[in-house]
Amino acid sequence: MSLEPAHCRNWKNSIGMNEVIVQSTAGVTLVGGGRFSPKMLEMARSLAPRVVAADGGADRLLRQGVEPEAVIGDFDSISAVARRRLAGRLFPIAEQATTDFDKALRSIAAPFVLGLGFSGARLDHGLAVLNGLVSHPDKRCLILAPQDVTFLAPRQLALDLPLGSRLSLFPMGPVAGTSAGLRWPLQGISFAPAGMIGTSNEVSGPVLLEFSADLMLVILPLSALAAALDGLGMRGVRAG
Repeated sequence: MSLEPAHCRNWKNSIGMNEVIVQSTAGVTLVGGGRFSPKMLEMARSLAPRVVAADGGADRLLRQGVEPEAVIGDFDSISAVARRRLAGRLFPIAEQATTDFDKALRSIAAPFVLGLGFSGARLDHGLAVLNGLVSHPDKRCLILAPQDVTFLAPRQLALDLPLGSRLSLFPMGPVAGTSAGLRWPLQGISFAPAGMIGTSNEVSGPVLLEFSADLMLVILPLSALAAALDGLGMRGVRAG
């Protein structure tokens, strides 16, 4: 990972909107202010060893004995204690048009990002995170929750999952698709947020999905995280 030297940054001087702050050849674990267990953090770091915080996620990490390599956000949530302890690693982005998750995600250049602490606390925050996934289809970001892993599907996606596994799809806009290896095929269905959705499908064989647009979320059991990364082409770069 490459970070700009600490002496070149003052946290009071805001970073540009599209500036890359963190560069890594390995996966990055991005942590928000929501709750997550030490076990989930350990699992994420085993696959994505670099750790970055989005605003108040810095405090959550410090309480678990982990110091992030960078903190990105508008800094309306991070504590004064965390600011002092992480001085030199603070990268503020002052604009208020986007969330801290969006600010951090667009500022990271890495093969993939695992997001912790971005689901479960508040529904509006969770929906904003899903919007952020769709806003940055060029980023491979997977959001981890106690039971699920959620990510934006590329136009083509192959997954090797156990038979009977739950595979849910949720459209973030009008999108069509085709499938192999699902109990209920996608062919001929027009998906839309206010129309047909695809929750609680079931794996019946090797899964191959194709979509007409970068607008479909895939939701799998958390136990399928490694398989999801492999399906996204991350087998050679994930640490685990």
